Amino acid sequence: MGNLRIGWASRDISTTRPVKLAGQFHIRVSKGVAEPIFATALALDNGTDYVIFVSIDLVSIRNYIVDDVRAIAAKRLGIDPLKIVFNATHTHTAPSIYKESATAAKQPDVGVEIVPNQEYRDYIVPIIADAVCEAWEKRTAGQIGYGYGYAVVAHSRRVIYFDDVSKRPDTKDKSGLAVDGHGVMYGNTNDPNFSHYEAGADHFVNLMYTFDPAGKLTGAIINVPCPSQNSEMEYKISADYWADVREAVRAKHGDIFILPQCAAAGDLSPRILHYKEAESRRFRLKYGDSVENHERAARKDIAERVAVAFDEVLDWAKKDLSDDIALAHVTETVALDRRWVTQEEYELATSILENLKDQQYTTEGDNPDEIIKRNSILATRRNRCNRILEKWEDQKVNSTFDIELHVVKVGDIAFATNPFELYMDYQHRIQARSPFEQTFIVQLSPRPGDGLGAYLPTERGLANCGYSASLYDNRVSPKGGQQLVDKTVEILKKIK
Repeated sequence: MGNLRIGWASRDISTTRPVKLAGQFHIRVSKGVAEPIFATALALDNGTDYVIFVSIDLVSIRNYIVDDVRAIAAKRLGIDPLKIVFNATHTHTAPSIYKESATAAKQPDVGVEIVPNQEYRDYIVPIIADAVCEAWEKRTAGQIGYGYGYAVVAHSRRVIYFDDVSKRPDTKDKSGLAVDGHGVMYGNTNDPNFSHYEAGADHFVNLMYTFDPAGKLTGAIINVPCPSQNSEMEYKISADYWADVREAVRAKHGDIFILPQCAAAGDLSPRILHYKEAESRRFRLKYGDSVENHERAARKDIAERVAVAFDEVLDWAKKDLSDDIALAHVTETVALDRRWVTQEEYELATSILENLKDQQYTTEGDNPDEIIKRNSILATRRNRCNRILEKWEDQKVNSTFDIELHVVKVGDIAFATNPFELYMDYQHRIQARSPFEQTFIVQLSPRPGDGLGAYLPTERGLANCGYSASLYDNRVSPKGGQQLVDKTVEILKKIK
């Protein structure tokens, strides 16, 4: 018998109480649960080193949750807390775990019950910690297999125009939200000046399966370069397309564990932008009235493709299972070049903020959801300008942006984390230079400090501007992005 021991656990972290859903510039107060959201943990241990992967159906994970879960697990298990590696699936229909801003507290009460974010955080921390501890305590002999397949999930979401849209006479005011240029996030492609998408897409699905000693499938990591945000405007808690993936895979393989990872996808999304009518016809003929709306159909469609990839790879990956695995887990704090706020940007943010302060919250209207939406958008615009001013002050004393980088060797494959919504190009740069057969890039893994990495665009992204590549959205520069690539590759080569 080999040296590998494997442990799995999962916990439902849904709540039926009215909470703020994270993922938009406005507050949505939840109205129940469409599909449950989960925290799933996988422990791998070969007696020499170990790792506990934890995937959580949230839009992002903050350091205060990570620190609390690690502290509980370390006390109960006596393990190194830095061996616990987190990632978010980036669903936009999960409760907010952010700290409340001062502007949020000042918004008028419109008579809607909202559970404080802190209360939800207090609720889920022990639940997540229980999953981590159970996965570790249930470690038993097992085997792994791995491979990659293909599933069309992501598409480029950055639309590039021949002209600078900010100079068009009908340009809408996005101050405090975005700064458009030749690039626009989710831009209209039915435009005479539409040129192209800024980048392509990545249709690889990296898979690592776990088996018991008899060869029975027990679970899998499914690593997809696409955030889960088809249902991002809904008002019910949901794991988004990962709920459909779990259902589709388990329909054939039973109640196995599934640990989702979002690979680099800062410039990608699960939406087609230029073939909408054809897609609508596809869904109408394929599903009829069996799904309630277009995005639900898109989720089902995605899940079917991922499930096909899962089965295709499993069919040949299970021919090469191993229970004797070399395992190495390296954690480093890495200093990256920050995205500097210029004098011009500082002055612009200051001016915009002064104008926004003159705008007043409203209580007018019969729909509380719409009132909350309008007021929270105003609060968000103020907050985003304030963060520019905070960055301006911070860069006077901190020339770099520090992240917690995890690189994990599991036999002939490797995992490498980052805290960003990382543009796809950086993933390809790492994978192309990696000495491992497969390298799973895992984005939205928290960092020390506030835990937020934000978007990390490429050089061409910054040149084109638009949401995700403007002064509001970045904490690290493209130079820092390449530093991340080089450092990740350096560690990969060291542990190979």
